[in-house]
Amino acid sequence: VQLQASGGGLVEAGGSLRLSCSASGGRTLRYAMGWFRRAPGKEREFVAAVNWNGGMPLYADSVKGRFTISKDNAKSTAYLQMNSLKPEDEAVYYCAVAENYNTLVRRPAQIHSWGQGTLVTVSS
Repeated sequence: VQLQASGGGLVEAGGSLRLSCSASGGRTLRYAMGWFRRAPGKEREFVAAVNWNGGMPLYADSVKGRFTISKDNAKSTAYLQMNSLKPEDEAVYYCAVAENYNTLVRRPAQIHSWGQGTLVTVSS
C-alpha cells in the first residue's frame, strides 16, 4: 500500500489544519488507518486511529477533544482535522495503515505502510 500525506503547513496557535492521507494499492478498503507524529528530539507517538469502516476512533490524550480522525472509503483517504492547535502539536505527522486495528494502536513497530510525513508548524 502506498500512502500520500498532505495538508501540513504553518498555522498560528489556536488555528486549524486538516491533514489528508490517500491510500492506493492493496485492499485499502479493509485497512485501519491512523496518524502518528514525531516532534524534534522526541520519539514517534500515536495521535489517532480509526478502523476500516471509520469506526472505533481512538485518540491520544494530548489531542482528545481537539483532533478528529475520519476515513472516506470511497476515496481511500483518511483525514485528521486538527483544531485549537498548540505549539506542542508541532511535528512531522505520518499516516499509516494496517490490516489489523490493534496493530495500528498497540503494535506500531509492526506497521509496514507509512506515508512520507507532512510538517505541521504552530507559531505561538
